Amino acid sequence: MFLILSFLCVLGFIAVHLFSERLTFLHTAPRSKVLSAAGGVSIAYVFMHLLPELHMFQDQLNEAGYELWVLDQYHVYLASLLGLVVFYGLERMAKKARTGSEKPEVESNWVFRVHVLSFFVYNFLIGYLIIHGEYQEPGDLLLYFAALSVHFISNDYSLRLHHEHQYDHFGRYMLAAAVFFGWLLALFIEVSEVTVTMLFSFLAGTMILNILKEELPAERESNFWAFGIGVLLYTLLLYAL
Repeated sequence: MFLILSFLCVLGFIAVHLFSERLTFLHTAPRSKVLSAAGGVSIAYVFMHLLPELHMFQDQLNEAGYELWVLDQYHVYLASLLGLVVFYGLERMAKKARTGSEKPEVESNWVFRVHVLSFFVYNFLIGYLIIHGEYQEPGDLLLYFAALSVHFISNDYSLRLHHEHQYDHFGRYMLAAAVFFGWLLALFIEVSEVTVTMLFSFLAGTMILNILKEELPAERESNFWAFGIGVLLYTLLLYAL
């Protein structure tokens, strides 16, 4: 039953990447209410689900007496920080190349490859953790799917905004495939619990950066009420399940 449900979630993630371009009402200014609500859901996911899970994982490592070098009791948090820093560095490198290049077409292709590769890894980890994450109960898995589906819609919108036809012709298929390959690998390869914890923590850091970057836009006015409704609905759903 869980395997079937997890596969349906993968198909749902793939559908988001392949068909989100058809949601033409997202391309409005000020920011679409749907995107603002999606931002609220994602922010609620970070504070009500992601951060408590990081704390729980760190407690589990402490109870197991796990120590790595001199990291003491901060393994999970440092892995999250590393994920945030790595993705932030990639973003800064991409923006610098885009604005400072004398050959914008060449640099645009290079920036696109960096973006797609980084999000391929991002989606691959998400797919892998569908099977080996902490989402063994149907309710938990559905919450994971709901939060990341709306997050993927925002990510798709941002990548399409920056790369236009490149993303539609190639990028979205790569990101859709990444989720499937991550899930498929998880069926055959199971890593240690500590490795899963560190992978989840690294992913959490990248997710926090992407959510704050994409869901709280500075360049376009967002809709506060739609954002607040998104926060409220996901929080209530979290308590209900």
